Amino acid sequence: MRDPHCILITGASSGIGAALAELYAEPGRTLALTGRNSARLEGVAARCRVRGALVVTAALDIRSAGALADWIGEVDSATPIDLCIANAGIARGKDGTSESAEAIRQIFATNVDGVLNTVLPLLPVMRERRRGQLAIVSSVAGFRGLPGSGAYCASKAAERVFAESLRADLAPFGVGVSVICPGFVHTPMTDRHAFRMPLVMEPERAAGIIRRGLARNRARIAFPWLTVAVCWLLGALPPAWSDGLIRLASGKS
Repeated sequence: MRDPHCILITGASSGIGAALAELYAEPGRTLALTGRNSARLEGVAARCRVRGALVVTAALDIRSAGALADWIGEVDSATPIDLCIANAGIARGKDGTSESAEAIRQIFATNVDGVLNTVLPLLPVMRERRRGQLAIVSSVAGFRGLPGSGAYCASKAAERVFAESLRADLAPFGVGVSVICPGFVHTPMTDRHAFRMPLVMEPERAAGIIRRGLARNRARIAFPWLTVAVCWLLGALPPAWSDGLIRLASGKS
C-alpha cells in the first residue's frame, strides 16, 4: 500500500518497529503504536508527533489476546487501519546453548500467538472493507533450523508460512499480505548475541527497505540478499550436507 492513512505497529518501542514508526510519521497520518516498555514507547511517539503524525499508544503485551483485540477495535473504530505491521517478537539465549523449556514456550507465545493476536481481529473488517494490508515480520532464520535457536527459527518459519498462506486467502478481497524476512539488524534483541553478526544492518536502513517493499505489495521482503541466499541454500540442501556446513560454520565439526 503506497499511502496508508492509519498504521498499526507492534513492538514499536525499539528496533525495527521504532524505525518504521518514525519513517512513516508525517502530517495527515495516524500511527497506532504498541510495545511493552511504556517509557521507550512514549519517546518514539513524541518523535513521531514532532514529525506531524497523530499518534495513539498502548503499553500492551501481545500475548494478551483480549486486551490487544479490544485496543485494535478501538483504534479501528476511530480511524480504520490501513496497514498493520506485526513486528513484535523475542529471542532467548546468547551463549550458544540450547533454549530452556520456559524460553521455548515464551518464544512461541510471543512470536506465533502474538502475531495471531495482532492480525486475527483485523481480518473480518479488512475483508468487509475490501482493502488493507498486513505485514508480518519473520526472519531469514525461518528458512532453516539453526543450533541453539530452534524455537526462534521454528516460530519465524511459522510466521512466514502463515503469511504466505494468508496472502493467497485474502487476495480476492483486495487485502495485501507481505512477509518480512530481515537478516541481522542492530536492535536491543540482537545486542544480546555473543557471536559476530555478519552483514548487520541499522534499523533505519531496514525500515526503508521494508517501506519500499510494502508500497509495492511485495509477497516477501527479504534482505540483505547475501544472507537470504545463504539461509535459503541451507534450507534447500539435503540435511546431510547442510548439517555439515552448519557444524563447520559454528566450529562444532
